[in-house]
Amino acid sequence: MAVVRIDYTHVGRRASGIERITTAQFNGAALSPLDVRPFNASGNRLQIMAAQMIGLPACALGHRSDVFVFPGFPPSPYFAFTPDRSVLYVHDLFLLTRRHDLNRAAKYYMAPLFAMAVNRFRYFLTNSQDTARQLQCRCHPDATIIPYRPRIENVFGLAVGDRAARPAKPAALRVLSIGTIEPRKNFIAAAHICAALAARTGRPVEYHIIGRIGWGDDADLLRGRPHVFLHGFLSDAQARPLIESADVLLCTSHAEGLGLPLIETQYCGIPVVAPQGAVFGEVLGASGLFIDTASPERAAERIAEAISGDSWRSRYVAASTANVARWNAIADNDRNEVVAFLSRLGGTTQGVH
Repeated sequence: MAVVRIDYTHVGRRASGIERITTAQFNGAALSPLDVRPFNASGNRLQIMAAQMIGLPACALGHRSDVFVFPGFPPSPYFAFTPDRSVLYVHDLFLLTRRHDLNRAAKYYMAPLFAMAVNRFRYFLTNSQDTARQLQCRCHPDATIIPYRPRIENVFGLAVGDRAARPAKPAALRVLSIGTIEPRKNFIAAAHICAALAARTGRPVEYHIIGRIGWGDDADLLRGRPHVFLHGFLSDAQARPLIESADVLLCTSHAEGLGLPLIETQYCGIPVVAPQGAVFGEVLGASGLFIDTASPERAAERIAEAISGDSWRSRYVAASTANVARWNAIADNDRNEVVAFLSRLGGTTQGVH
């Protein structure tokens, strides 16, 4: 059987969702019994780009029977011309669908490479069924697309603790969002919703954001608002007390390929509020509270109603626990499908020249 080589050139730069998926889903243990070998890179950005554009193609030329899997950055154009042994893991299609939300590097470097891979590759893995549906409209009609949804572990080390026993009407409501502060995350809308929620409930609403500052001026606009707290990037251990103390997790993203924190935070039984949309329904199932982010007043009304009863906390603790179990059962089945697929693909690449 051929070796399965995984592009790890992006790993180690920062603790992003893409890195988490790569290290958790594309290693020897996760893909056992396949022979999995990461292709790493180190150094500055130029050295990493050189590894991607030169190092990986050179490795492929020297190992013509191996399968190459790309779960991070879009691959070198070389692999677009060897589609019989190249597999692209697609986290989302933002590089093609939301160009106005991209920074310069993404728009002029990553997007063209990604478009080429989508057009020419024949084998894809995706992080959700929703991403698979979107990809189907853009790739080759005969392409193979297999969802490989990540198993959600308790990466923050969260516990439910006393959540169910906390007051149903706290003196102040703590709302939390997690993600890089950039236009796509739409945190400005979240701040408006929190202000509307405070007006509706007659109680202070604190809005906390965990995440590094990305491109755009959203961070500056948020800093000027009362009751908004920007915590910057935090390690998992540093984020834990903020997540556990929050009353509600709020997502207002214009789009997500998956949205790992939506499920990861459910280990502490927190209610998760998200936009109406296919991927959010897929991820949260019956446990989610879905809102129209374009209408802060209607969104605030929906949230206020959901947390108005005496037992809302215990209800969401139970729903969150059930949803994590539901999702992980799906992910375990996906893993078996992907191992079988890569095993078959590795067998067909023997003798390729």
